[in-house]
Amino acid sequence: MLNLFKRFLKEEDGLGIVEVVLILAIMVGIALIFREKITEFVGKILASILGNEDSLDSNSTKDMIDESIENNMNN
Repeated sequence: MLNLFKRFLKEEDGLGIVEVVLILAIMVGIALIFREKITEFVGKILASILGNEDSLDSNSTKDMIDESIENNMNN
């Protein structure tokens, strides 16, 4: 068991996991920084898919996305 642990410490395969975690952390940070723009963009896409082109202002888009998130959390 001790030899298995020593081999695990010497392996470099874990570096790939660290790189993926760092990339994910950077992506989450960028998403948080540009949250409003991303919300607006997604809202426009959803509005065009659902046929609600008249509700493209940012407040109604945010409300629509917040309502969708609440519905998903309740289900």
